Amino acid sequence: MPRLSYIAVDSKGTRLAGNEDVVDEDALIAKLQNQGLVVVEIKPYEETSAKKGEKIKRKSVSTHGRVRISDLVMFAQQLATMLDAGVTLMRALQVISQQIESATLSRTLDLVMKDLEKGSSFSSALYKYPKVFSQFWASLVEVGEASGTLPTILEKLSDYLEAKADFQNKIISALIYPVLLLFVAAGAVTFFAMVIIPRFAEMFKTLNVPLPFLTQKLLEFFEFIRTKFLFILFILVAIIITFKRYLNTEVGRRQSESVVLRLPAFGNFYRLLIIERFTSQMAILIGSGVPILYALEICERMVVSRKMASVIGKIKNQVREGKLIAEPMDKSGFFTPMVVQMVLIGEETGELDKMLKRVAAFYQDYVKTFVSRLSTLIEPLMLIFMGLVIGTIVIAMFMPIFSLASGAGTGNF
Repeated sequence: MPRLSYIAVDSKGTRLAGNEDVVDEDALIAKLQNQGLVVVEIKPYEETSAKKGEKIKRKSVSTHGRVRISDLVMFAQQLATMLDAGVTLMRALQVISQQIESATLSRTLDLVMKDLEKGSSFSSALYKYPKVFSQFWASLVEVGEASGTLPTILEKLSDYLEAKADFQNKIISALIYPVLLLFVAAGAVTFFAMVIIPRFAEMFKTLNVPLPFLTQKLLEFFEFIRTKFLFILFILVAIIITFKRYLNTEVGRRQSESVVLRLPAFGNFYRLLIIERFTSQMAILIGSGVPILYALEICERMVVSRKMASVIGKIKNQVREGKLIAEPMDKSGFFTPMVVQMVLIGEETGELDKMLKRVAAFYQDYVKTFVSRLSTLIEPLMLIFMGLVIGTIVIAMFMPIFSLASGAGTGNF
């Protein structure tokens, strides 16, 4: 008997797909109708691409395991372009999965295709893999499917991810040099402690002369580091692991964030960084047609800050009661007056997404400027610190030699 593939819809509107060995097409239609299904399409069964892939070993182009923002940007761009050109979703995913550089993303797309072949919608398939595709991703795709504007929404998502990647890269670039200087300073001190200082200590023992206070204390300090190095390393690792576990608890997150928000300068910087992330996400969600309440719910789940999650939850509850979003934002005390006013204007003019986008762009510029200035300030401070540390070590090591030299010059042997 021939095998036929079918697509049908049940009484709840759920799309179902499968294949059956039947005598002919009429027999399959009758069988599906007896099950209470409405037949949408019937065609000859074709071996799926996933099964063909088991027989044909495709060439792997994976260069790394984890999923980077650049991988998601490329995926969104390629998928939007192919769908806009009329390529079917399944065919587009097949092509992209063979070209993607992330092994994890490639495997996930293979699983997504299998879900699609079973009749799942694209957004439902993405919801199943939150470690790769966040709820932000899946929600936008769901809106695109419902409105028939999936290529347009994918382009917006690509632009958002690209801007986010550029923003993160600029911050990382600004911090690379200070961090590099810190590692150089730590490496120099370690080298002195493990290699140079022990040689000076041996030399001073052979000279059998009283050592200056600074030299004596420095030798004792470095001797402690050298002999207890593994113990110190173990303690540091234990402290780091314990602290990370503490931060992973709900109490730890709230308490640590409360401390950070109270820090002078850095507390305000962290708060504005959170506001930038919230406004940029809300801008693309609302601009893509996501209802405000649903957009707030998505941001509440995605936000890292526990303080911000609590604030968004309160805003969501008051918006559900019929209030404008600007009013509870103002009462929260977390948002700056500029954000509140821009949101209020956006709600009054019906251009909330545009106003949120402007707010996000403003705070992105602020954060980048702050980090750039901080980096510029840290660099000379790090150089001064390195000079003081290394200079102190050098002076302490040569002080006994200078004392001997002055004693020899006066005839005091």
